Amino acid sequence: MYLADVSKGARLGGGSFRRVATGNVLALGLVSLFTDVSAEMVTAVLPAYLVLGLHLSVARYGVLDGLYTGATALTRLLGGYLADRYQRRKTVALVGYGLSALAKVGLLGAASSTAIGVVIAADRTGKGIRTAPRDALIAHSVPERDLGQAFGVHRALDSAGAFLGPLAALGLLTLSGTVDYQVVFVGSLCVAVFGLVLLGLFVREPAGAPAPSADPAPVLSGPGRLRTRQLLGAGTFRRLCVVAALLGLVTVGDGFVYLVLQDRDDLPVRAFPLLAVGTSLAFLLLAVPFGRLADRVGRWPVVVTGYGCLLAVYLLLGAGTGPIWFVLGLYGAFYAATDGVLSALAVPLLPEALRTTGLALLQTGQALAYFASSVAFGLLWQHVDVRVACLTAAVAAALLLPVCALLLRHPRRVG
Repeated sequence: MYLADVSKGARLGGGSFRRVATGNVLALGLVSLFTDVSAEMVTAVLPAYLVLGLHLSVARYGVLDGLYTGATALTRLLGGYLADRYQRRKTVALVGYGLSALAKVGLLGAASSTAIGVVIAADRTGKGIRTAPRDALIAHSVPERDLGQAFGVHRALDSAGAFLGPLAALGLLTLSGTVDYQVVFVGSLCVAVFGLVLLGLFVREPAGAPAPSADPAPVLSGPGRLRTRQLLGAGTFRRLCVVAALLGLVTVGDGFVYLVLQDRDDLPVRAFPLLAVGTSLAFLLLAVPFGRLADRVGRWPVVVTGYGCLLAVYLLLGAGTGPIWFVLGLYGAFYAATDGVLSALAVPLLPEALRTTGLALLQTGQALAYFASSVAFGLLWQHVDVRVACLTAAVAAALLLPVCALLLRHPRRVG
């Protein structure tokens, strides 16, 4: 089977795109595609469900939105540790994807903000566990020089799912004839299970991966091996972790961006999922080109450019201007230039035995910072003004982005 051919040497001839499109990259991309269809079916309607349906304040929504990503913080470390401890990246990823699928069952019975918060925490726990092992599987399946494009291919398939998910939610709501969110939740569960089956059948541990050690604390201790604390002790990787956390502080949730646009243009509730479609379409079209550009001209300039697009989004939202399609296009460009490229920037800095742990540390700092930014944005919106919240985010981005650009320059390998 083509998808089962996942050895590092397995390549398709005829160009850089086909060179990086190994079985694992495509298989993991398809898993992410269906998982994102499932996830985005929920996230596309969740802000409207909570704020417009359950009448949550934007401050309480900010807490839940921060929890949506912040809950992954410690579980990212757990997933990274387990994957490196036992060298079973696929198994750990499978547990994470399975937990997220199981959380979709909980949505069917959750009718309060507390219950939804618990379900969100479970879903994000699954995401936290699976993310670093999944990225490590991708990184181990292609040459280092092609990491940016490999992550771009994966993120393009992932964003295709993010593009289709809101459309699927809109289609189910249209077929139901009412704003019945339970129909969306059932559909989301079915798609998540299909993605889980794909992962189990077609993703493989790459050939040549280090074998599990009999040492009771392999990789994390022992003569001649880097300890986890040495990753953060090494100046280059520590600097990158600081950058990731600073960038997380200037990133607010998608739901806030879409709620601001809905409020600004007075969009009907049933059209709300289409906002996520616009972002995902731009992401889908730009992910591979930005990944290829990152491999050619350098990854840190592409990351900085992406956050420049995010700064422009905040300025347009704060000024209450700009057509929706343009704002969503910039927002999709932000994701295409950063989601995956930052991981590609980190991988060459990490020894292979601690690659998953290192990616988890990087992502944990972002998740914790994101939680703080979402809570702060919600509080500013509720107690001051939505435009003040957007302009504050823009000012924070404008101040921190030059600092991050300086810190990202000239990275070198750890160890």
